[in-house]
Amino acid sequence: MIKGKASWSAASDTATPASPCVRNCCLDEQDICLGCGRTLSEILAWHDADEIHKRQILDACRKRRRIRPTSYCPVLR
Repeated sequence: MIKGKASWSAASDTATPASPCVRNCCLDEQDICLGCGRTLSEILAWHDADEIHKRQILDACRKRRRIRPTSYCPVLR
């Protein structure tokens, strides 16, 4: 973990959550990123979101990724 920044998998209660972006952006048919698991609206809202909203987004991403793991994106080949 980088000092002063929380990682996606090890965010503490006091640190501002880091973006879950893994630089593998490719939206599926439901506008969910195959790289990080965020919806398009969550990606767009991330910059202005407060810590509570960011944690909610991260929780939703984790749940989506458990249901459907990260997939390969043929567009980024």
